[in-house]
Amino acid sequence: MTGWDGVPLWGGGEDEVRARLAAGADPCMPLGHDSALHVAAEHWPPAVVAAMAAAAADVDVLFNGRSPLWLAVHSRRHDNARVLAAAGADPWQPMMVGWSPGRLSLAGPEPDLFGAAPAGVELSPAEREAVALASELGERLQVDYYDGTGLLCVAGIDAIEAIRRLGGTPMTENELLAHYDIDVDEEPEPGDEEDWGWLSEMDDLLLVGVTDVPGGCVITQPWGYQPQTPLIGRLLSAGTVAYGLYANPKSGNQGSIHRDGETIGWDLHPGGAAWSTDTSQMVLLSYLYRLQAPAYACAFVGLRPVDAQCITGPADQWVLLPDRDYWASKTV
Repeated sequence: MTGWDGVPLWGGGEDEVRARLAAGADPCMPLGHDSALHVAAEHWPPAVVAAMAAAAADVDVLFNGRSPLWLAVHSRRHDNARVLAAAGADPWQPMMVGWSPGRLSLAGPEPDLFGAAPAGVELSPAEREAVALASELGERLQVDYYDGTGLLCVAGIDAIEAIRRLGGTPMTENELLAHYDIDVDEEPEPGDEEDWGWLSEMDDLLLVGVTDVPGGCVITQPWGYQPQTPLIGRLLSAGTVAYGLYANPKSGNQGSIHRDGETIGWDLHPGGAAWSTDTSQMVLLSYLYRLQAPAYACAFVGLRPVDAQCITGPADQWVLLPDRDYWASKTV
């Protein structure tokens, strides 16, 4: 066979790859949503990447607006990045709204990956600040498991203002127990997970948590998507910006952007791949917070939580929302 059908996307099958190359398969031809060389740059060992690069007519072939070298840098496969650069890939070729492979590497752990950068590609002060914050924020917000959790990170307003905008009713622990008609045999210690964990069993989409953090507040629901619904995003983003996240157990992280009371981004993938339609900020954050969706959401709107409590709980305040259509296309 001279194509790439049946070759594993996620690595392995090195003997099969070499056999395809020997049969004349073109590394610049599609494999999945990228070229075979793109897939190799992200997932396969350097020896295979070297063999494919040697057989490629264009080692800088673009798929989805980025080269194999760009994808190697973005996925932090610096071993493969070096192989591609040695094969002639251009680290400074413009792409991805100003983020060439080389410029992207300036924001990573090996800023000298491709030697001295040419004039005019250095990071801006704001970009350097984002890079300096990333490792610290990523460590603070490292969460092992958050499947099923919904979040909305809101800049510039506190929990009290968020509750007012939502028209919600703040609830104490005792009020929630009474509301759900729950009896407890033993009073939990304040701050103990048992102090709020039972709420997940209620599976109530009208109950959300609100927590103040430096820079704004976070709306959370450990058992559902409600914080990320369009209406909540529009209500809370009036005069500011909010980023929603739902960690869908079936399909992965889903993101949304709300600004000045309007939803301007939907069906996004925070912490995942970058696309040619992304803004410069989104490309940088996708690199800095790869596989760290909650940290991405916070960083996007400028929140600086000191720990992961705003994500994992317990929330500062539990709030019952009014029963209305939170998927409505217009705010009524």
